[in-house]
Amino acid sequence: MSEQLNKDMSKHFYRASAADFMKIPGSPVAYWLSKKIIDNFDNTKSIGNVIPVRGGMTTADNDSFVRLWTEVSKGKIGKHYWAPYNKGGEYRKWYGNQSWVVLWHQNGKSIKSTGRASVRSEEFYFKKMIGWTDITSFSQLGVRFYPDDFIFDASGPSLFPNNEKEINVVLGFLASNVTSIILNALNPTLHVQAGNIASLPFPELLNANYLNEVVKKLVNISKADWDSLETSWNFKESPLLGERSNCIRSDYQALNASYKKIIDELRDLEEDNNTFFITLFDLSAEVDPSVKSEELTLNCNPHYRYSGDRSDEECETLQQCDTIKELLSYVIGCMMGRYSLDKPGLILSSQGETIQDYLAQIPSPKYMPDDDAILPLTDQEWFTDDVTNRFREFVKVVWGEETLQENLEFVAESLCLHAIKPKKSETAMETIRRYLSTQFFADHMRTYKKRPIYWLFSSGKQKAFECLVYLHRYNEGTLSRMRTEYVTPLMGKYESQIRHIEEQQETATTAEKNKLSKALKGYQSKLNELREFDNKLKHYADRRISLDLDDGVKVNYGKFGDLLANVKDITGKKPT
Repeated sequence: MSEQLNKDMSKHFYRASAADFMKIPGSPVAYWLSKKIIDNFDNTKSIGNVIPVRGGMTTADNDSFVRLWTEVSKGKIGKHYWAPYNKGGEYRKWYGNQSWVVLWHQNGKSIKSTGRASVRSEEFYFKKMIGWTDITSFSQLGVRFYPDDFIFDASGPSLFPNNEKEINVVLGFLASNVTSIILNALNPTLHVQAGNIASLPFPELLNANYLNEVVKKLVNISKADWDSLETSWNFKESPLLGERSNCIRSDYQALNASYKKIIDELRDLEEDNNTFFITLFDLSAEVDPSVKSEELTLNCNPHYRYSGDRSDEECETLQQCDTIKELLSYVIGCMMGRYSLDKPGLILSSQGETIQDYLAQIPSPKYMPDDDAILPLTDQEWFTDDVTNRFREFVKVVWGEETLQENLEFVAESLCLHAIKPKKSETAMETIRRYLSTQFFADHMRTYKKRPIYWLFSSGKQKAFECLVYLHRYNEGTLSRMRTEYVTPLMGKYESQIRHIEEQQETATTAEKNKLSKALKGYQSKLNELREFDNKLKHYADRRISLDLDDGVKVNYGKFGDLLANVKDITGKKPT
């Protein structure tokens, strides 16, 4: 081998002491770790020596025992029935991923009685915890604080500090890029297990006041961001309804500007946190405190929310469209009585609640919810109280009549950025109607992980009739009311339209007759579909089907045959 080749190859060799590897738990051959990091394993206690680190429960039957919190009655959520459940989830730091509940009625009796569940570490249930997602593809650990009312799952292993100071010190350390480097040495796979966390060096601090304030701010920012989503049980109202003007465009621009300040603040705080631990472990020459934009885990940060190699402009476009889609979803919630302009947070969110229950809380609402929680969702204006018209009414109530058209145009423009394709010569109301009748339910399905709370009753491919029904306000008479108030009158309207076209044909020109024939065929197809739907609807209405929200959406959605849309997507089975 030539001398030059030996020199070239020597550049790619590292000299490391086998004794140094022995200092690291599991003795991984992590030759790239600096001696300073290795010595920290030797000179400090491990986290597991100071704080309990545990893997969580497996129910062995999540379909029976685990729900999204939005599926069940809000009044049953708590440690004595449907307990909040830390189930891991997507990559997110500091706070969040609080979507699930687990059946813990009578101290988990039904889960334990199966004989298949593994109810690990029960003594730590309902204690403040730091949890993380056991699978990660990001350079940093998605580690979060959970308050003291959670059970934790095997996919959400957790550790249990003894006091608030310890919580903030350990949370800050685990979320730092110093920990990322160490974890990559301990376990280079995508699975971060409880043992990996337990073996990390514990950052003993004599004075943690500064770090304590930094981490508290990071948690508070992340919590506010999480609670801005309607999938949070602490959601109050659409962010666009904060400090509003009479112009949705201006309100969106102000909201977007505030988001950028929040993102910058989070970045500064995260880099302060990184710098603190870099300094503590004397690694300033080796570790960069900076944080990538896509790893600032806020929903309001488009570079995190829309992962992938997207430009700033594309991210801004997606964010504007989604903000308006979320506004529409919130407004539909107001129509259903789930939310109200007059009171923040959930209003009607338990099984079988009625308009009377709403009015008991809000006697004189600014915006009246629907009396039966049945909202027609049609591609034409057949009903004055359909979703599109009621959205127009909402915009008028909130932002005023003088700017109504301007605001509707901004909504339509925003939807056409990504949700639907623009159409020439279409009015703003027509665009909004097209989104609601063709795309809203698909977006709702994504938001609620295929466990929708607004159910889409559909006559079929022709979409002769479709409506949304709020799961929590469904009752045994809902289908009968749907027939009498909407389906039967709509059949009459189709029949009237058909007669009108037939009369027009008698005096029409040849060119006009071709156009009228096409319209006539369309209405006849819709009428035939609607008649068939009505027959099936009568059958199910006569059965007066009751629901038990504890059974979950997957079970309840399958009780109505093919009256509902997307049955297989939700239940996993074809409608019967």
